[in-house]
Amino acid sequence: MPIVFLSPSTQEFNQYAIEGNEEQYMNLLADKMEPYLRASGIQYVRNDPERQAIGAINDSNAGNYDVHLALHTNAGPENLKGKLRGIDIYYAPISQAGQRLATIIANNLKSIYPLPDKSRVLPTDFLGEVLRTKAVAVLAEIGYHDNIEDVTWLRDNLDKIAANLVRSLCDYLGIPFVEPNPVMRGIVVTDYNSGLNIRRSTSVSSEIVGFIPNGSEIEIYGKEGDWYAVGYDGVNGYAYSQFIDLS
Repeated sequence: MPIVFLSPSTQEFNQYAIEGNEEQYMNLLADKMEPYLRASGIQYVRNDPERQAIGAINDSNAGNYDVHLALHTNAGPENLKGKLRGIDIYYAPISQAGQRLATIIANNLKSIYPLPDKSRVLPTDFLGEVLRTKAVAVLAEIGYHDNIEDVTWLRDNLDKIAANLVRSLCDYLGIPFVEPNPVMRGIVVTDYNSGLNIRRSTSVSSEIVGFIPNGSEIEIYGKEGDWYAVGYDGVNGYAYSQFIDLS
């Protein structure tokens, strides 16, 4: 199943132009992303804010992740403090997959950022979370936290930005983006009394990533056509809705 290492900033010392700080807001953004990730059948692990960037790199490399996504905001040099705006999505120059993911993210963010021509993709030769992770990695600088217009936009659009980022992950992973419902519960009931497969995507030919025994209770996060986005025993994915009774 797709699995993402989600790494919001640990830099609480970067104060925002209006209120709060970078660590606070990037964790709020990650919180907002979680329902969209679950609804779209994407597993995720969050970084430990106490372990800083090097800890996030080590923890990411200790697992097998499809994507490492670092969430940050930017700041201008002292002589341009508060004057710069824009979104920069960084990737490793040697990673074609990283460049493709960065391009998808930057292009999708153009649809909600007030200055779409300033949402851009950049290679990096100095950002460790991009260069030193074994997973396909990007670092998203989502606006300038020393600019009042940018942080106001960020604060007022956290849910839209979260949905947009997860849509980009779905585009990259080749799976449907599913809007989350309030979490429901269901019971698996199959005609053949064995159980129900959890699949990577909404197709009977899609990879099987888990199995739900008959009679088991599951969580339901969203619906795409005839399929539910479900969670069972630590596995997220899609299950055919015909064999699930809502409780």
